[in-house]
Formats: sequence, structure tokens, C-alpha cells
Amino acid sequence: MLQKFVFVILVLGSNVIFAQKKSEEIAIKNVIHTFFEGLHKGDSTVMKKTLHKNIKIQTTNTNKEGLHILKTETRNQLLTSIANKNPDHIYLEKLLSFSINIDGNLASVWTPYEFYFNGKFSHCGANSFQLFNDNGTWKIIYLVDMRRREDCKYLKEKN
Repeated sequence: MLQKFVFVILVLGSNVIFAQKKSEEIAIKNVIHTFFEGLHKGDSTVMKKTLHKNIKIQTTNTNKEGLHILKTETRNQLLTSIANKNPDHIYLEKLLSFSINIDGNLASVWTPYEFYFNGKFSHCGANSFQLFNDNGTWKIIYLVDMRRREDCKYLKEKN
């Protein structure tokens, strides 16, 4: 009898933990989707809701000389560039997948992507997001993306 009781408690407990993890993953995906909704619409107000006030933003790529470049941008620079986006320019960042890891109030998200500018393929790469659960609200605290124009065919063929 005691073994059955312990088994039932373990099954119920694991179901609760699984449901809670799924709920957190959905909340995190919603933050990422909201961030890109703001990017696509050119709405810095929407994007701002997803960003922690102390976020660090970086981009890496390889220049024409083959040198690896790391560029750092402030939150205000990002939001200003989105607010001043030419309304005739259409951005579409197509996320190909999500890999989410969560431990307590810290989450890490990896999202390979393809980027289209005015309907034409521009580049591909991956985003790495770090999020912090700020007392019930997930906020992006670190974002680094990698951009390249080579070896994108493989990524495009996957979808």
C-alpha cells in the first residue's frame, strides 16, 4: 500500500514539474516572439517590453578579409535604430527552431534563423538569448547573434 502511495505521489509530482517546465518554455517563447514582432513592425515600444534595462547586445560576423568581428550595441542604440527604421524596409527574421534550457530564474535560448530584407534572403545565423525571470516576468538580459551569408543553403533546405 505504501509503495502504491509513493508511486502515485511521484507520478503526480513529475507531471506537475513537467507542466510547469512547459509553461515556462511557452512564456519564454512568447518573449522571443514579442521581441521579433517589434523588430518586424519597427515598433521599439513592443521590443522594449522584452528587454531588461541592463541588457547586453552583441553581433558577430566575419568580414571580407576573413577577420572575426564582435560588435556591441546598447539597449538605447537598438531601440533607436528600430524606432527610426525606414517604413519601406521590411524585415523578416524566420526562426528555424528553438532550443530552450531553464534552471530556476535563468534561461538560455538558441534560435537558428534566416533573415529576409524586403522579401529577399539576406543572411542566416543563430541567436543566443539569455533570459532572467524578474519576479514572474521573463526579460532578455543578453543577446548575441551570428550573421553569415555562406552555408545558408543547408539551413534553407531544412524548412
